[in-house]
Amino acid sequence: MQALRAAIAAAAAASGRTEDCITLVAVSKGHAEAAIRAAAALGVGDFGESYLQEALPKLAALAELPLCWHFIGRLQANKTRAIAERFDWVHGVDRLRIAERLSAQRPAALAPLNVCIHVNIAAEASKAGIAPAELPQLAHALVRLPRLRLRGLMCILPAGQDPAANRGRFTAMRSLLGQLREAALPVDTLSMGMSEDFPDAIQEGSTLVRIGTALFGPRPLAPAAPPEPQLG
Repeated sequence: MQALRAAIAAAAAASGRTEDCITLVAVSKGHAEAAIRAAAALGVGDFGESYLQEALPKLAALAELPLCWHFIGRLQANKTRAIAERFDWVHGVDRLRIAERLSAQRPAALAPLNVCIHVNIAAEASKAGIAPAELPQLAHALVRLPRLRLRGLMCILPAGQDPAANRGRFTAMRSLLGQLREAALPVDTLSMGMSEDFPDAIQEGSTLVRIGTALFGPRPLAPAAPPEPQLG
């Protein structure tokens, strides 16, 4: 944890910011309750889960801890109610229909659900996410939904590609967030950067990094659902 925190701090300093400007989301999918408790004891407060069936028992078992839960998996319409009721953040919204369901199903007693729009910045045909050209229309629709709070944008970059090319994609994401701000949308979050590329992401403006392997090591548990695109 100390080495990871130092790397985040160094990347933040390189971008003229401090470590407290970066939220570390510990991607705990595939890891047991004990690993989450250990990370929480070290000061981690945000955790990301991708598979609802795996996540719900963890949320129940850890309910006494003041943790912030991020859903970072692929969104399916038949699972939106549980996500809207149990999570604090949703990364990866790329359809208005899903956003409308989340807003309608968010309990009135809870704060509005924080959401990020998933942008397919690398234009990968096999990946979810919207094209940059579609972003303004979806963003303006989301801010009108009463039980959601649009926080910003999220991306997943192709694995195994030239780091310089991927850094350019991070730069493009920062530009898109800037365009939303120029349109007077109250966005403040860039969810980008994972274990292998978070220093570049932070230097290009990321405010939230999704770290799994670099924090927990290899995942020891099989996922509770068929493999889905990894967001952390």
